[in-house]
Amino acid sequence: MVESLFELMPLMLFASVCGVLMLGYPVALTLAGTSLIFAGIGYLMMQSGMPVPFETRYLSAMPNRLYGIMTNQTLLAVPLFVLMGVLLEKSRVAETLLDAMALAFGALRGGLGIAVVLVGMLLAASTGIVGATVVTMGLLSLPTMLKRGYSPALATGSICATGTLGQIIPPSIALVLLGDVLSNAYQQAQLAMGVWSPKTLSVGDLFIGALIPGLLLVVAYIIYLLVIAWLKPEVAPASDRQSLMEELGHSGSLWPLLLKGLLPPVLLIVAVLGSILGGFATPTEASAVGAFGAFLLALANRQLTLGILRQVVHSTTQVTSMVFLILIGAALFSLVFRAFGGEELVIELFESLPGGVIGATLVVMLVIFLLGFILDFIEITFVVVPIVGPVLLAMGIDPIWLGIMIAVNLQTSFLTPPFGFALFYLRGVTPPSVPTSAIYRGVIPFIILQLGMLLALALFPGLATWLPSVL
Repeated sequence: MVESLFELMPLMLFASVCGVLMLGYPVALTLAGTSLIFAGIGYLMMQSGMPVPFETRYLSAMPNRLYGIMTNQTLLAVPLFVLMGVLLEKSRVAETLLDAMALAFGALRGGLGIAVVLVGMLLAASTGIVGATVVTMGLLSLPTMLKRGYSPALATGSICATGTLGQIIPPSIALVLLGDVLSNAYQQAQLAMGVWSPKTLSVGDLFIGALIPGLLLVVAYIIYLLVIAWLKPEVAPASDRQSLMEELGHSGSLWPLLLKGLLPPVLLIVAVLGSILGGFATPTEASAVGAFGAFLLALANRQLTLGILRQVVHSTTQVTSMVFLILIGAALFSLVFRAFGGEELVIELFESLPGGVIGATLVVMLVIFLLGFILDFIEITFVVVPIVGPVLLAMGIDPIWLGIMIAVNLQTSFLTPPFGFALFYLRGVTPPSVPTSAIYRGVIPFIILQLGMLLALALFPGLATWLPSVL
């Protein structure tokens, strides 16, 4: 009885971390502190002669693991992509782009919604930061959509869903972190299988694999908006272009505004993604190109004052510090979890599930989806994926497909009421006249579309793996 209780120590560690997180303590300190407490308990039990399965060799690996995190070249892309996103947010690129798209599509039923989706797609490909995209789109587009007669549910739902595209459309910070974690998991899986191949998983592979699913989601959003506008014209009415131009403060021809709004972000996207797809740069090098391009755009728009530069540096440092501190805490958690035999416990659990690989994948996807209600994507990426990733990959699952499935799953959890983070972001900038229930109703169709994308990826893995295999 006592021995079986000791064998459950990994599950007790995981449950303790989740419990402390739900109490509101900081994620990084919760991961590191709880893990070190359990490591101390395990060490004392082992010294006292208790039959606890605890391998101290994992603890001795901690200094090397932490040093490896701080010298990881792949993770250098995180602060650079964050810097690029914050610079674009401050340079008013989104405002000009949204005005141009609204004028181009506003005369159609559902046209403003389509403009929001297209602008959100370009912002996602430019910034990769969900919170920044949702807040920016909420501040800029929601007042216009509501004034033009759009249903509050449809307006808020389309903004939330479009903002979460930053999770899946590259360059995405979520894909950078997932790529690094899955790369380590892939190496562990190869060692567990006793094989070694020159094939590795890189962040660039995930970027390429995410292109088709991301674009399909954009198309699905636009089709839904066109259908709902056709069935219910009153929820997404067409707008008069002339009055819309007066409202937005523009006059003259539409083409110069379109050129001014579209050209800068498109050139930036081509510079970043084109250098990766063409093999000219690694994602880390491309992130430096993107950050420099965003700097030039802010300079060209005369938005790079000393005060704004100070805000940009402060925000970038804050986000980067948070990511790396969580990563360090998650590394400690992973080592202590494995020291208690957690990896073997997960393997036994997956092998006992009905359905083999399919059953194990379904359980993992369900767990990630449910954890998305209470945890951010960073915690799930650093805590859950290192536990289940090596086991699933050892079962023969393609690492690129698994990474895209997890990314789309986490994107869906951003929208799920009542704890979806995108809902919180938008609620913070939504007028009091729009009830929270309208936001919840608005995102439900988009959640269904994203779950449909998960099903499509499960049935047709080539949606994620074909393009990387070609390039």
